[in-house]
Amino acid sequence: MTNSTNSWRAGLQRGGIELRHLLRNGKEMSGHLTNVAVALLVAAYLGDDVPGTSTPMTHLVLAGFAAYLLFQVGLINLPQILVTEREEGTLLRLRATPGGIPAYLVAKCLLVVVLAVGSLALLLVAGALLADGPLPHGPGDWLTLLWVTTLGLLAVVPLGAAIGAVLPNPREALALIMLPTMGLLLTSGTVFPSTALPVPVQQVAAVFPLKWMAQGLRSALLPDSARTAEAAGAWELPMVALVLTAWAVLGFLLAVPLLRRAARRESGSRLTARHRKAAQSGAPPA
Repeated sequence: MTNSTNSWRAGLQRGGIELRHLLRNGKEMSGHLTNVAVALLVAAYLGDDVPGTSTPMTHLVLAGFAAYLLFQVGLINLPQILVTEREEGTLLRLRATPGGIPAYLVAKCLLVVVLAVGSLALLLVAGALLADGPLPHGPGDWLTLLWVTTLGLLAVVPLGAAIGAVLPNPREALALIMLPTMGLLLTSGTVFPSTALPVPVQQVAAVFPLKWMAQGLRSALLPDSARTAEAAGAWELPMVALVLTAWAVLGFLLAVPLLRRAARRESGSRLTARHRKAAQSGAPPA
């Protein structure tokens, strides 16, 4: 119990330090702010209603981008962070520190959750002020927003950690992650109704968490009449909870052994070899 408590305490302290570093790093912060700005710009240029409803397309897009920001932090930003720090030798140093790996994971979870929730809040507030965007209308909608956000992060953060444990290096990580995530952005009903897509595409998108994260957030942010634009004609909140929970369990089952394996495989010779290879290819060491 003492070791577990110490790991949590150390992790929270490390996470707080990393958050302060992030807030002071203008380059990193500008990247996250750019994502919010792009979502607002796209939404601002949409003037029509969602087909078959009186809901502005702007509202649907903002709700979809809200889900994508959560998805992106877990499945793009987190793997890149993990791969970069592995290449820098962070995991190797943590192996020699009692409770180092658990504390490291706590810190990363804290960083990702704060970043994701902050991006979501910024998008919703800025959208409401600048583009007359949607906000929850009552306690029930706020509760739905809370549990969908929580389950959505639980679904993608462990999965992102598992992906980060197996990606080869930071230079290839972004290329390997971006193509499938952009494909899911276009096929999961985040930027236009999924009913406009062929049924087989809808069925494939329904396997992944982004589709259900977006649908759950739409149920919290859009009027109930907008559900007629959904593929099933309903919000299907029990299915949202079921699919996101299944992905959360799968992510945890994959992340823990893969991260332990990545930490065990780290050694000084492997780190030196990676830096030598990067130098020979003309790329700076991570």
